[in-house]
Amino acid sequence: MVEFQLDGHTVSAPEGELLVHAAARQGTFIPTLCHDDQLEPYGGCRMCVVDVEGAPRPLPACATPVAAGMVVSTNGPVSGLRKTLTEMLLSEHLNPSPAGRPNELTDLAAEYGAEAPFVLPGAKREPYENRNRMMGYDPDACILCNRCVRYTQEVMQCSALSLEGRGGEARIVPTWGRSWLDTECELCGGCLSVCPTGAIYEQFLEGSGVEERGLEKTKTTCTFCGVGCQVDLNVDPESKRIVKVTSDPSYLPNEGNLCVKGRFAFNFVHHPDRLTEPLVRGEDGELRPASWEHALQVAADGLKEVISQHGPQAVGFLASARLTNEENFLIQKLARSVVGTNSVHSCEAT
Repeated sequence: MVEFQLDGHTVSAPEGELLVHAAARQGTFIPTLCHDDQLEPYGGCRMCVVDVEGAPRPLPACATPVAAGMVVSTNGPVSGLRKTLTEMLLSEHLNPSPAGRPNELTDLAAEYGAEAPFVLPGAKREPYENRNRMMGYDPDACILCNRCVRYTQEVMQCSALSLEGRGGEARIVPTWGRSWLDTECELCGGCLSVCPTGAIYEQFLEGSGVEERGLEKTKTTCTFCGVGCQVDLNVDPESKRIVKVTSDPSYLPNEGNLCVKGRFAFNFVHHPDRLTEPLVRGEDGELRPASWEHALQVAADGLKEVISQHGPQAVGFLASARLTNEENFLIQKLARSVVGTNSVHSCEAT
């Protein structure tokens, strides 16, 4: 641990910790746009610049490690620099949040009272055509912070996205300018989740008027496999329908990362053919709604009858990779200790 000065106060932090993290632990917020805790320090947007005594120019807090005796000011002349940087970014920010995702740039603009002094004549970038139905990209909402590109390279270890062009013509594109479907991309939506301005967004929500911050979130466990990823179901408060799935980086075990099914395959919840209550077959052979108590009793009576007529080995148990280890343990315990059969199988084995 080392001591340093932060806005006139003596504070301590682990030596080498990034200044933006050390300040946050002391309750001092330093705005960032290109920084993400999952990614290596980048220092590209310069929104987090701070004054450090002895440094010839302001330094990016997201890429500056703490050192003993450092004297840091976060609220001096650098506040004016941040407002100017915000205005510069706004001059090329033509379409904020095309599908209602949170926009950190417009949040900063509201905080600093910044407005675009003018719109650059060449600000509008060439649109990108993509035939996938899950993720869209609007270059006019992009600030080229490179978080999405770095996420694909550092976290997903693939080359799904890259930076194309120079100056005002620069934009983010799937590798070689192809469709997302023709690259190494698995459509996990991780690049979407780290985008600070909503330039990458859920394509099925474009033009819907849905604002993510106005949705009700319910934390739950994804059921598509047994990993146990934690997700937030984003529910429209008026229609009470799930409109999107997100995950927070603080969630374990997935740390905010999801696969394509976990993030996008949620429409089955509202499918009209989905069973929402137990069905029991009557004497006439037709299935009819029943209570859980009655359905479980019918299932238990049926198992008892099979065992009494044909023996316990006539009963088999199918486990699932979508269950937890504890639930699968209980299934085999029920099979072997209660029913008396060793016929236990899992879909994972096939």
